[in-house]
Amino acid sequence: MDKTAGEYHFTRLETVVFGVGKVESLGRELTRRGAKRALIVTGKTLGRSKLLDKVKNAAGPAIAGVFTGAAQHVPSQTVTELVAEARRVGADAMVSFGGGSPIDTVKNAAWQLMGGRAGSRIVDFSAAATETAGGREILHIAMPTTLSAAEFTPGGGVTDESTRVKGGVADPRLQARVVILDPALTVETPAWLWASTGMRALDHAVEGSYSTRHQLVTDALAARAIALLTEHLLPSLQTHGDDELEHRMQCQLAAWLSIFGMSNTRGGISHALGHQIGPMWNVPHGVTSCITLPHVMRFMAKLAADRFGPIAEGFGVRFDARSPRSAAMECADRAAKFIGKFEVPTRLRDVGVPREEISRIAGTVLEEVKRANTVGADVTLDQLIAILDAAY
Repeated sequence: MDKTAGEYHFTRLETVVFGVGKVESLGRELTRRGAKRALIVTGKTLGRSKLLDKVKNAAGPAIAGVFTGAAQHVPSQTVTELVAEARRVGADAMVSFGGGSPIDTVKNAAWQLMGGRAGSRIVDFSAAATETAGGREILHIAMPTTLSAAEFTPGGGVTDESTRVKGGVADPRLQARVVILDPALTVETPAWLWASTGMRALDHAVEGSYSTRHQLVTDALAARAIALLTEHLLPSLQTHGDDELEHRMQCQLAAWLSIFGMSNTRGGISHALGHQIGPMWNVPHGVTSCITLPHVMRFMAKLAADRFGPIAEGFGVRFDARSPRSAAMECADRAAKFIGKFEVPTRLRDVGVPREEISRIAGTVLEEVKRANTVGADVTLDQLIAILDAAY
């Protein structure tokens, strides 16, 4: 038998508080960490919502202001504006409220406030390197309203508006120290956004499973995440009252499990495709997962069917390790059928990606896939083009 060995690296996340009404724990978490000047960071829509009042009230006397300029794919200008506002109010903490955009906006701003130069750590998402910056750390408390799970990683995306190329910052100190999961804060999230970010969570779990860096812990988390999503995501949009909140709570827990080991496994081809397609054509990352994931799964089923065990467990598919190909392909079909239950785009043509751009996308993605080195085999340009053609 092969000898089992490996490493599992934890982030600096200290506390996850979850449950209906847990928004009220915000003030306690700020106080226990000595924060006195907290800046709430959100986008324009939630900035006009009554839900923001709940967050502000929960923060209590520690609130120093509200920034509502966070935007999809984190344009670098919004980061610059947040840094200026944080300095103006003397913020010692930032509370991200919303989806991945405000969460990543906070991470990028925190990087600059620690002394990192804007653009000095613009990296590929496959990179796991860390740079050291001086300056002071900013306490980050995340209160997510989608299932993107950006709150559970120490890296944050940012887009160069001039090129529409997305990179990011990565540093252990950028990890939110506290995550508050309150399903009551998600009830105004549009159905398409809730569903598509749920597919992003599914993408995290699947790609973590068939990554060459997968291990027992990440496999267990991924299998449970897939099972929870397939059981609770659709009912979370079809029920009301307490049942709806409970289904949403289970989806939030699934998102947590889906990504908690990803700093160890890293992403795969579906994530790399999303990183390029998303900012170039302003497609939300959850939607890119709806489009690319089943096709990438079929490709990986031919290449690494033996790594589909946790995915099969999550989907309830019988898996025979001696002959795994059919089960792996069934998992890809299950993913496609699951995505098809929701009103979300499933083709590149549906989101305005020109067919003539496929070769260029594939060329850019190829570099990221090579750097990530999670597939376990050399991936060719023609293979990526074939995946994109199938997704078109």
